[in-house]
Amino acid sequence: MNAVLEERVARPRGVERVISGQFVMDGAGVKINRVLTNTLQRRLDPFLMLDAFGSDKAGDYIAGFPEHPHRGFETITYMLAGRMRHRDSGGNEGLITDGGVQWMTAGRGVIHSEMPEQNEGLMEGFQLWLNLPAKDKLCAPWYRDIPNAEVPRFTLESGATVQVIAGSSHGVAGAVQREGTAPLYLDIELPAGATFEQPLPSGHNAFLYVFRGEAVVAGKGIPQTKMAILDNAEGADGVVVKAATPTRLLLIAGRPLKEPIAQYGPFVMNTQAELHQAVEDFRAGRFAA
Repeated sequence: MNAVLEERVARPRGVERVISGQFVMDGAGVKINRVLTNTLQRRLDPFLMLDAFGSDKAGDYIAGFPEHPHRGFETITYMLAGRMRHRDSGGNEGLITDGGVQWMTAGRGVIHSEMPEQNEGLMEGFQLWLNLPAKDKLCAPWYRDIPNAEVPRFTLESGATVQVIAGSSHGVAGAVQREGTAPLYLDIELPAGATFEQPLPSGHNAFLYVFRGEAVVAGKGIPQTKMAILDNAEGADGVVVKAATPTRLLLIAGRPLKEPIAQYGPFVMNTQAELHQAVEDFRAGRFAA
């Protein structure tokens, strides 16, 4: 447990809109709820996608995500429950287990697979796609497994328990820091009636996803499995979240890149020409070189 310095919010943000997400099939037929879709990429810059997946039926996840390429962004996989084996073309291999995080920078190109290592039981988690600045899109790939025990966490007097995956909260630095996009990624658990305050830079885009219970922000209820986009009201200095019932949610925010976004499936660049080059490099076997 880390020592904390409780932070306060004087002028909280409100809720711009509540999003339901889209249920889609991905990988080799895995059922997921695509909460942040490509239609929201510019509004929630620098974030490109958020998938929530969860099932206790092995048939919904056992096929996993066989080998596939990425270029130009970062993937953050957070496993609430279950075991997922990662292998990539850079020679990295790791196992994400209950509460663990895998942070992968695809950079100039990587081919990887994410395959369940269980035949029964609950598989639940999230994958977030975080864009890279244009100057970093062709950087060397990077990978880190973060076991749950290494994710910094703290508990406030209100009863709020917070895991800090990225950024910092109440004086506690997260497991990962990124200068360009300055991402904040929190897993917040609140008893019924408890309140949590988080300062946010006024220019950063922010949203939250409720995966247990119901949260209330500025008088607006956000039910389970819904995402709330927080407004960018001038002068606002953060967000105040209250739990209507025992609640658990992700709070995610970051500095917008304000750069063009060109996407073709698993490649995210700034121009169509760069996308064409990505496809050519992949087909020529130049990823993971």
